[in-house]
Amino acid sequence: MNKSEVRLMKGNEVIAEAAVRAGCDAYFGYPITPQTEVIETLMEMAPWQTTGMVVLQAESELASINMVYGAAACGKKVMTSSSSPGISLMGEGLSYMAGAQLPCVVLNVQRGGPGLGTIQPSQSDYFQAVKAGGHGDFKMLVLAPNSVQEMYDHVFLAFELAFKYRNPVMILSDGVIGQMMEKVVLSPAVNRMSDQEIIEKYGTWAITGRKCRERNIVTSVQLDPHIQEGVNNILQAKYRQAEREEVRFEEIACEDAQYIIVAYGSSARISAKAVEMARQEGHRVGILRPVTLYPFPTDKICELAARVKGILTVEMSTGQMVEDVRLAVRCQTPVEFFGRYGGMIPTPGEVYQALQKMLIERKA
Repeated sequence: MNKSEVRLMKGNEVIAEAAVRAGCDAYFGYPITPQTEVIETLMEMAPWQTTGMVVLQAESELASINMVYGAAACGKKVMTSSSSPGISLMGEGLSYMAGAQLPCVVLNVQRGGPGLGTIQPSQSDYFQAVKAGGHGDFKMLVLAPNSVQEMYDHVFLAFELAFKYRNPVMILSDGVIGQMMEKVVLSPAVNRMSDQEIIEKYGTWAITGRKCRERNIVTSVQLDPHIQEGVNNILQAKYRQAEREEVRFEEIACEDAQYIIVAYGSSARISAKAVEMARQEGHRVGILRPVTLYPFPTDKICELAARVKGILTVEMSTGQMVEDVRLAVRCQTPVEFFGRYGGMIPTPGEVYQALQKMLIERKA
């Protein structure tokens, strides 16, 4: 792990590799399709024998997120992974961690719902992710990979953002990206941080057992409403900072585009082929792919809306991200939606048909 490597790996498998190479101190999780390969790969790697990383299958998702809470309170790099129903169970713990201002990384490999639903891929957890998925006025920073390489890279980025903002960060993937295999470049491993390095790099908020220091209390309980309001003001200031500094997106063929597709994750990959088909027919179509779903690329979409004739959002849901796109557009241009859901994956041909329908309506 001390050098770069190129391998053919599944998206879920590469998450495990990235966790170890990113200097993760502990992983607590519970099996659920379609992300079980994460913990299976970690068990095969046995990083407790090489880096000292703890890998533990908890008795439930509730247990795993509270183990994450405890490790995060010690300033450790800690993560978990699950799929849609399991993430729902973690909502309370994530809210507690945001309230206590603790960093962690959570991977959601989405599947169809609501309820137990299906084990097939979906993108119907967008609301759950970007609107926090728990109680109270908090946000999670949300990254949306669209390749196995980004699954790997986003683990490093997620840890960086989690500690910068002392807040949970979610990697919002889906069953397509988690199960597909691609070539991936693995960067050299970084060492786990010592308690002293944690203090030097991130401050003294972490509970490290160090002697001769002020007592640390990690809690999200504030019975005095004035104190609670102050905590919330601190959180909101962090989120405004993230909205200024952390917006990430990819533009594809947008320079001369008259129509724009907004899509993330596997839907963006599918939409890329539809754009290719449209360009071959002489239609100037481009893609805006949000890489951060929170903070959302609102300003960029607004800028594009001012000069294009129409926007099509493509999602594997009944329409969730489309609401944020419409808010960003501010009525400057029409926004249409195309989606498959319940585990159905849209084809490039279906996306192209939705594009053609929009083109015909705009001309009329």
